[in-house]
Amino acid sequence: MAVTHAEIQQVGQLVRQHAEHFERLLTEIRRVIVGQEQLLRKMLVGLLADGHILLEGVPGLAKTTAVACLARAIRTRFQRIQFTPDLLPADIVGTLVFQPKDGSFAVKKGPIFANLVLADEINRAPAKVQSALLEAMQERQVTIGEQTFPLDRPFMVLATQNPIEQEGTYPLPEAQVDRFMLKLLVDYPSRDEERLILDRMAPQRGIPHVGEVLDPQQVFAAREVLDEIYIDDKVKDYIVALVHATRAPREFGLGIGDWIEYGASPRASIYLARGATAMAFLAGRGYVTPQDVKDIAPDVLRHRVIISYEAEAEEKTSDHVVQHVLDHVPVP
Repeated sequence: MAVTHAEIQQVGQLVRQHAEHFERLLTEIRRVIVGQEQLLRKMLVGLLADGHILLEGVPGLAKTTAVACLARAIRTRFQRIQFTPDLLPADIVGTLVFQPKDGSFAVKKGPIFANLVLADEINRAPAKVQSALLEAMQERQVTIGEQTFPLDRPFMVLATQNPIEQEGTYPLPEAQVDRFMLKLLVDYPSRDEERLILDRMAPQRGIPHVGEVLDPQQVFAAREVLDEIYIDDKVKDYIVALVHATRAPREFGLGIGDWIEYGASPRASIYLARGATAMAFLAGRGYVTPQDVKDIAPDVLRHRVIISYEAEAEEKTSDHVVQHVLDHVPVP
C-alpha cells in the first residue's frame, strides 16, 4: 500500500513529539556519563527496538554506570548479576525453596525478574548458566519447577565481556551471541573527556545523581510510534542485500569470500530494519534512510559474521568484512 508524503509528514510530527522525551533522557544521563555518545544512543536504540545488547570493552569505561543510569532515568527495576565460574542457573532464574512447616515448596524468584538486567562479564560463567540467561532473553519467560512466569516489560539484557582477558572464560557460542540485537564496542574517552571526568568526579562535589525522566508507559508508546515509521521498499531491499552479501559475497563482486566462514543470520535483517527505524526515530524523522541502515549495520552485523582462518591470518576482523560490504553494496 502506497504511503503519501502527507502521511509521512504526519508520522514525522508524532515522532518528534515522542523523540523529545528521549533527548531529555540522554541529557539526564550525560550529567553522569562523560562522552560515550555512541554507547548511549545505541542503548536507546536497543530499548526502543526491544532488543538486547552485548557490550565489549576493557574495565573502567562506565558500562555498568551507563546501564544503571538508564534504568534509573526510566523508572525501572535494575539488577546487576556478576557472572563467575561457580554461578548456577538457579542463581539467575530462581529456584524452589522447601518449607519445613507444611512440606511444600515455595518459588523464590531470581535477579532475572527485573526490567534492565546487567550481566557483568557474561563469558566468565559456564555454558549452562549462559543458556539460562539467553533462554529468558529469547522466550521472555522463566520456568521454575512446573510454573512458568512471564518477565516484566520492558525487559532488556545488557551483557558485558572483557576482550583482553581470556583466562578462565567460557566464550559465548555463535548461536547464543546471535540473540543479542547489537554488539557495541566501548572505547576509551578522549583526552578532553577524561579531563572532564576528573572535574566531574571530584570527591568534594560528589557524583551527580540521575533523575527520573521517563516511565515505562512512555517507552511503550514510543515503540508503537516506531511501527508507524515508513521504510521504503528500496531500503528494505538494501537491508536484504547487505545481509545476503555476507553470505554470498561473490554474487556482489566482493573479493572477500575467503574471509567469511559463515554469513549473518535472518535475525540480522530483522534487527537491521528495527535498528534503522529506531535511528530514524531518534533523529525525529518519520521515514528511514539508507544512512540509518549504514549507521546501525556494524553493531548488528559484527557478531553475526564469522570470519575464516584465512582472515585471521591476514589480521582481518568481522568489522573489516562489514565495512567492505557497506562500502561496495550499492546504496539506493
